[in-house]
Amino acid sequence: MKIGIVGARGLSAVQGFKSLPGTEVVALCDLDEAYLKEAAEANGIPRTYRVYEDMLESDIDAVVVSTPMQLHVPQSIQALHAGKHVLCEVTAGVTMDELWWLKETVEETGLTYMLAENYCYIPQNQMILKMVKQGLFGDVYFGEGEYIHDIRELAYRYNRDVGVVQEGAKPTWRKYWQLGKRGAYYPTHSLGPVMQWFQGDRIRSVSCYGTGWNTDPRFRQEDTTITVLKMASGKLIKLRLDCISKRPHNMTYYSLQGTKGCYEAPRGFGDDHKIWIEGPEGEQPGEKRWRPLSDFSEYMPERYRNLTEEQKKAGHWGSDFFIAQDFVRAVNGECKPAIDVYDACEWTAVALLSELSVMNGGREMEMPDFRGAATFADQIIKL
Repeated sequence: MKIGIVGARGLSAVQGFKSLPGTEVVALCDLDEAYLKEAAEANGIPRTYRVYEDMLESDIDAVVVSTPMQLHVPQSIQALHAGKHVLCEVTAGVTMDELWWLKETVEETGLTYMLAENYCYIPQNQMILKMVKQGLFGDVYFGEGEYIHDIRELAYRYNRDVGVVQEGAKPTWRKYWQLGKRGAYYPTHSLGPVMQWFQGDRIRSVSCYGTGWNTDPRFRQEDTTITVLKMASGKLIKLRLDCISKRPHNMTYYSLQGTKGCYEAPRGFGDDHKIWIEGPEGEQPGEKRWRPLSDFSEYMPERYRNLTEEQKKAGHWGSDFFIAQDFVRAVNGECKPAIDVYDACEWTAVALLSELSVMNGGREMEMPDFRGAATFADQIIKL
């Protein structure tokens, strides 16, 4: 399988594909010609392109779309119409219309589309998923996800020689498409793992609230937003997004509550993954004590326990290898995409609906049923 990557930030996927037999990254496309050639040489990629359409006309089988988020849908659709399978970085798109176009194109072409949400592949998140599937938490009814990452400096071009943003620097796409938006503009890192724990449930509505602008008035994005998702089952998911506040990174916090147990990720500074499951040995009646998640290491999926050193180098806790592996398996017809176009559209739509909600005082916004409605017109008739 021959892979082409558009957007040099997608180089994190290279090592994952290199670790898979019969798979090769043969092409890299980027507008920055000097960096393009430098990156291709450093990663052993034989062909380079500055024009995306030229790469699509080559003999590649699949495209990794890792350009700025406002390009994801146009470039994914172009690839699909060119007969190429697509692995797309997050988020899937930036408008609701785009999500319908994407869904309809994937269904029309019959090609593989997968969202590359690597936080779903964090080892502990995969452990919890396995435990959910085996019923250890009972009936899961509440989950949380948080993404706290001060990215204000990424909104402006920085001097690569000194690694800092200098006075008068020009804005990047993030100034507009991320920090220029309101609501939970970047929800999939915090939402994806929790949605997988809510097996088969779907989001019914979205409500979002913001703190206002206390830290940096240059941006439309508020310091913190809290987004509440009501599920079709009536259960709840709470998301916190904060990319403005001055504080250390805490990019991966999750919690889960079920009728028989609960889980909390660490919040940093020496904290650890912890879990409580009803009725363990040594616990007195009525007593409830946290245990380290590592006590349940037998629930770590087997492929995580058998990672080779080469596969571990793929990055993001080894997730970049597993994403590549799952994508190749889906293209080969061995399984369905781990995060398919319907998941991609629903998770991304949280961003778009949260913006409408927060601009209307937290008003509850109904989530379209991307999986149940064949087209946008069908969804309108249903409403």
